[in-house]
Amino acid sequence: MFTYTTTIRLHDTDAAGVIYFATQFRLAHEAYEAFMAESGTSLSALLKKGSFALPIVHAEANYSSPLRLGDEVTIKLRLQRLGKTSFTLVSRFSANGKPTGYVTTTHVAVSRSTGHKLLLPASLKKIIQRLRASAA
Repeated sequence: MFTYTTTIRLHDTDAAGVIYFATQFRLAHEAYEAFMAESGTSLSALLKKGSFALPIVHAEANYSSPLRLGDEVTIKLRLQRLGKTSFTLVSRFSANGKPTGYVTTTHVAVSRSTGHKLLLPASLKKIIQRLRASAA
């Protein structure tokens, strides 16, 4: 499991003063990028120099409590599933010690030249496996 903390900014909110629904997806992806960087692998460099891409093929979100401007948010990122060509991550959000929602994303390895599925590179699998946890 990996923990990422951020603060809700004005540009993250909608006219009702709570986070805009898509912001939760963006913050989940920020946590994923921060995890990769902390693991010593720049996601940007990996995708620019690599022969593969990792598009998201499924995403869903659940919102159980509003996040507002100034709230400090903790995101716990964990691996839900690791397959041969894909992996699924869950980002659990909380503020003030209370759950506020979660995001689930499934990423698949594809060839940059053909767009066809590929086996996940062993080096990437090793990094992603660090996110295994018995509880989220």
